[in-house]
Amino acid sequence: MPQPETPKLSGAWKALFICPNPKIVRELAPILRKLLPTFSGHDLKIYPPRHQLADLLASQLPNLCLIEISEPYEAGLAVIPELLRIDAKLPIVAVLSANDPELVLRCLRQGASDFLIQPFTSEQVEAAFQKIARQHPTRLKTPGRVYCIVPAKGGCGASTIASNLAFQMKRGGRRILLADLDPLAGTLSFLLKIKSSYSFMDVLARSQDIDADLWKAVIITRPGMDVLLSPEVMTEGMSDLKDASSIIEYARHTYDLVVLDTGGVYGDWNLSQARLADEILLVTTNELTSLQAVQRVLGYLDANNIPRYKLRLIVNRYDRHTGLSKDVIGTALHTEIFHILPADYEAIQKSLMEGKPLAPNTSFGKSMIGLVDRLAGSSEPLGKKSSSLSGLLSLFSRMS
Repeated sequence: MPQPETPKLSGAWKALFICPNPKIVRELAPILRKLLPTFSGHDLKIYPPRHQLADLLASQLPNLCLIEISEPYEAGLAVIPELLRIDAKLPIVAVLSANDPELVLRCLRQGASDFLIQPFTSEQVEAAFQKIARQHPTRLKTPGRVYCIVPAKGGCGASTIASNLAFQMKRGGRRILLADLDPLAGTLSFLLKIKSSYSFMDVLARSQDIDADLWKAVIITRPGMDVLLSPEVMTEGMSDLKDASSIIEYARHTYDLVVLDTGGVYGDWNLSQARLADEILLVTTNELTSLQAVQRVLGYLDANNIPRYKLRLIVNRYDRHTGLSKDVIGTALHTEIFHILPADYEAIQKSLMEGKPLAPNTSFGKSMIGLVDRLAGSSEPLGKKSSSLSGLLSLFSRMS
């Protein structure tokens, strides 16, 4: 009589293997592929420091970590809390070479969700993954895409772009979050004419146990999207914020698209958002002072290992009769312009007064629709770097 087919687990499983012993991966991989039709993984053969872990979680976006705990045990055990500091909800499975109850207990106390013991069997692995699937159902959906909107300097219109971008992304019935993560000068509550007794600071206060009930209490639901606001007044600790990962990771696994309105790029708080974002929209105008600020931002991002492939340069309030032309901008900054938004002062002022997004038939509204389409990959990059512009390049060099 033929044996029944091994049950398969549904969901988009993506694992980070931290296994100095490659034999562990070789033994587990066939079982995982058999049980999990959509399984994928990334191998790491060392116990990495925290900054490397942060980069890996941001680039690989795993929803599960399998970590080998072998002698000397302290090295592997120390990685578990480091992973949880970066992503408090990440399921972690400790992989052990022998049935050692004391070591199992130490792993669980450090924060491991479950454990596997050699020799591995399909039944053992399936039981552990079924437990994780019950405890972390949202982790197994395809993660949403995160857009980080960054002003090169104050007054570039980044918040206006963030709010209108989220509104235009509603097409297609996707779940959208618009989050104001500027702790010092957040303006989305003013732009959208909404208020809340709660803010992202309330989420951070419970970063270790964010759940649907907490989230529902702090967000404001608008037609087609949810909004998370910044605090209305200054509170203790706001200037010392370091890590936005708990908010971003929960949002990524709850929404299809996440738009982060940031206060800038500088400092650990803003860098954490840039690292976790799939795309960074750097907003500038075509004024010389704004473009010099872009140059500084690019240098800062490079120095902090934020990859350039994430970057999309957006030139806002563009008027070819004033400021620098798009050809000059691209050449001077050695960066391609991704999209240009026109100056549309009357329509934007009307929108601000009413607390509504710009109408799609305005110049700005039409261009925002074009930006959404471009982000979805429907058109080719804008801008060319063709002219010599030695005078302007020299000016930029002197200003650096």
